[in-house]
Amino acid sequence: MLAIKDLSITRGVGEQSFTVSLPHLSLTEGEVIALCGSSGCGKSTLLEMIGLILKPDTLSQYNFDCVTLNMDLAPLIQWNDQKTLAEIRSKNLGFMLQNGGLLPFLSVWQNILLPCQTNEILADEVWLHHLCEKLNIGHLLAKYPKQLSIGERQRVAFVRSISHKPLLLLADEPTSALDPHHSEVLFHLMLSLAKQQKIAVLLVTHDWDLVQRNKLRTFSAKLDTALRQSCFIEQTNNDR
Repeated sequence: MLAIKDLSITRGVGEQSFTVSLPHLSLTEGEVIALCGSSGCGKSTLLEMIGLILKPDTLSQYNFDCVTLNMDLAPLIQWNDQKTLAEIRSKNLGFMLQNGGLLPFLSVWQNILLPCQTNEILADEVWLHHLCEKLNIGHLLAKYPKQLSIGERQRVAFVRSISHKPLLLLADEPTSALDPHHSEVLFHLMLSLAKQQKIAVLLVTHDWDLVQRNKLRTFSAKLDTALRQSCFIEQTNNDR
């Protein structure tokens, strides 16, 4: 469904520079892949490049191969065609930010429906209400973000990120603010929805226990402090 090759960016200059790279990544419909590594290794930077937010310095392939989107986006990214990339990003990608990223002037329900309204598609409200009940936020729909706890905002952000049923979900530490119970519920709901809705998922996480128990494919950062670079490489069973 998605194939990426030779993706990299260098941030900063001179002795303050740092390079983040991804030699290759392939992702199929409904598959969940974890991005792991220590703080500051470039996980969020990598997610922003894959999410078409941050323009990489190098890229040879960024190919979507599915019914609704079949094209190599690498030329658009290299040409920095922001208008076309914004349309593709809005319709086909979902984002779950670590801090929630909810709009403070909208209610919880309005936040959840926002991706559907932006793309002028009919929201599956029955399905969305079901997800809210599963995550124990169904009673919060009329409230505003400032009235929620950090964990509640994170659960709302998850529902919003998939409300338009994207091809690819990018989740930055989706369980970081959750207690063990809600962390387990959200994680397994994410795995279930990925399979049911054929949503590919790339998630940044420090919850190595959840990753191992669910036997997820994992890309880990290989740090080289001398060369000031971080390269994300898929782990094999022997690495674990």
